[in-house]
Order: sequence, then structure tokens, then C-alpha cells
Amino acid sequence: MGGMPLTDMPWWRWRANVRSALHMLSDPVFHQECWLAGQEGYGDVTDAVYRLVEDTWLDNWSAEKYVGTIFRDSGEAALVDVAVLRVLRIMHQVGPDAPVSAYMGHHGWPEAVRAARDAHVRLAVDDGEDPDAPPRSLDVLRIMTRSA
Repeated sequence: MGGMPLTDMPWWRWRANVRSALHMLSDPVFHQECWLAGQEGYGDVTDAVYRLVEDTWLDNWSAEKYVGTIFRDSGEAALVDVAVLRVLRIMHQVGPDAPVSAYMGHHGWPEAVRAARDAHVRLAVDDGEDPDAPPRSLDVLRIMTRSA
């Protein structure tokens, strides 16, 4: 998100949180090296889901509601909706306090990761960033969303 034009979307802080969550949820290497390994500074699956839906309420309504404020167009919104639904379905089945391994062991996890990847790539590319860069820590996200 270092290259993200922070002033071109009215609710860019929310976009930054959604992007961070999708990025973490979409990266299987990150899951192994950070979440499963218990690396500090990146939270866990529940933290990522919370960032995805906390301000946006995407667990209650469509991302389409935010076209022009968080999302650039209906294409971005549609990809985010699919990712949110797939991730939330798993969270409701395994529970919000389940260990990372329970999420990753769920039969629907690969599909949720693919949906998050599709949304992450679209948002990153639309913001002029490399979608294959590793996810940033939560401290970096906090610093970025405080400044501008």
C-alpha cells in the first residue's frame, strides 16, 4: 500500500484495511510462514476477517454499496463480496476463536483463498501496486492509516 494513492478514494483508510485483510487471506505462503508459525505482528485469521468487515459491515450488505467510496467499480465490489462470503462461511463453521490450522484444514479454505486472491489482485493492481509483494505487518498498516 506504499504506492496506493491515498487521497483518490474518499474512504481510503477502510480500503487499506480491506486490502490488508484480503492480502493476508490470499497468500498461502504467508499462512505457513506467519500465521501457522505464530509470527508476531500479523494477527491471525480472525483479525483479518475483522479488518475485512469491521467498518464496512460487509458481513451485512454488499460491497456494491461502497462503489465510489471504498471500491473503484462494481468489478472490485463483486470480487470482494465473493471473498467475504467464502471466508465468513468458514468462520461461522469453525468458530471465530478457532486456531489457524482449523481454518486451513477446512474443505472450503482453498476456495476462500482463491476468492481473496482474486479480490486482492484486482484492488492492488487498480492501486498501482505489486499484488505479489508480501503482506505488510499490522504496525505498518496502522502507521499508514494514521498518516496522509
